[in-house]
Parts: sequence; structure tokens; C-alpha cells
Amino acid sequence: MSGAIHIGVGGWTYEPWRGVFYPEGLVQKRELEYAASKLSSIEINGTYYSTFKPDSWRKWRDETPDGFVFSVKASRYCTNRKILSEGGDSFDRFLSQGLTELGDRLGPINWQFMATKKFDPEDFEGFLKLLPKEKDGLRLRHALEVRHPSFDVQEFYDLAAKYGAAIVYAEDDEAPEWPRIDQDTADFRYARLMSSREDEPAGMTAVELDAAADRVKGWSATGEVFAYFIAGAKVRNPAAAQALIERVS
Repeated sequence: MSGAIHIGVGGWTYEPWRGVFYPEGLVQKRELEYAASKLSSIEINGTYYSTFKPDSWRKWRDETPDGFVFSVKASRYCTNRKILSEGGDSFDRFLSQGLTELGDRLGPINWQFMATKKFDPEDFEGFLKLLPKEKDGLRLRHALEVRHPSFDVQEFYDLAAKYGAAIVYAEDDEAPEWPRIDQDTADFRYARLMSSREDEPAGMTAVELDAAADRVKGWSATGEVFAYFIAGAKVRNPAAAQALIERVS
């Protein structure tokens, strides 16, 4: 049975979207509600830099409809460190801020690593051992966004699969050195599409969107899919996400 496909963008507060994606005159406090009516998921990016109070997480849950899902970008204090396996305290702070208040709106957590971080099998396995399977009675799913070519090896794929973590498929034409790893290592797939262009009204050409739709539908054969248009021509990303949603519906 095919898994659900969740498509969206990174964040929802972006001034250039006003009058382009958000209707003229829409008050800012209703932007999440509007975005959630047009998209099926959003990756919360602000958590990479700071924490939020439980009230904020409950508010985001209440402003989105049933079936909508948030992914959460993990704190940089967990991933931007020399020895990953020594980040236990940072894990606790990140995971205890209130994200489980999202309830059934909680999707995967994206653990993003800097492009300078190389694959060290022993230390990376120590990191994976720190990833909890649940929090406050909710299952936690983990995605690994790696950017150094040293991760593009079978040993890393096997390690991710051993701990049930998805490897993020990251596509960025401006960073060809980043590995585009398309491996099935968990019961869901996670993609960050960063190649939208401002000269395309939908961010990408129809041919490119058709190819993205085929890839996403192929992934869904083995589980849920979370795909986000992030970076690139950010002003076009909501249009790209809506065009992709239309193609996979």
C-alpha cells in the first residue's frame, strides 16, 4: 500500500510571499492557517537556531487542519559539534522544549550536518544511539541530512538502516558537491528540493516538476514521503509545492 505524500515549504513567515502566495491584506497571524490550507506539510526551520515555548507548539497545532504534518529541523547545537556522540545534553534541551505538543501533527525531525562534517562511522553510530524512538508517548522519526561526499558510501547507508533513520535526498544545483543520496533506509522518505528558479512562475519547468512527481510517487510505494521546496528561489517555493501536490494527487 502506498504511503501518504506530504509536500510543502520551509517555514511560513517570509515577507516576499505576501501578495504572491499570501493574499493581499491577509493578517500575519493567519499566515500559517492559510499556508496549511494550500500545502500538506511545513518544515519548521526556526528550531535550528532557537527553542520555542510549549504554547507556541500548541498554537501551531491548533492553526492547522487534521492531516497536516510539521517536520522539525533539529537544533544546530546537536549537529554542529566535533564529537557528535557527546551531544546528549543538547538533545535533551531540543526534544524537551514542547515539540510533542504537536501531537499527531508531528512528522520527522531533520538532523542537518554542515558540509564540512565528514563521515566517522564510530562517532556517527554514537550519535544515532542518542536518537530516541519516542517522546511523551509519541513516536519520533529521524532524518539525516548530510552534505559531505564521504557519507555517500554503503557503510553509511547500512548504519542509517540499522537505526531506522531516513537519509535526506537533498537536491541543490548550486551545490553539486553535496551527495544526492537516494536510499531506502527507513519506513519513510525525506526530500529537500533546493533548485527552484525565479524566472519560472512555478519554480521549475513542467518537465522538471513531472520528474519530481514521478520520483516522489516512486518513493511512496514503500512508505510515507515528506518533500519540501527550500532555498533556491524562495519566493517561488509555495507555487512549486502546490504544482507538485497537484501532480501527485
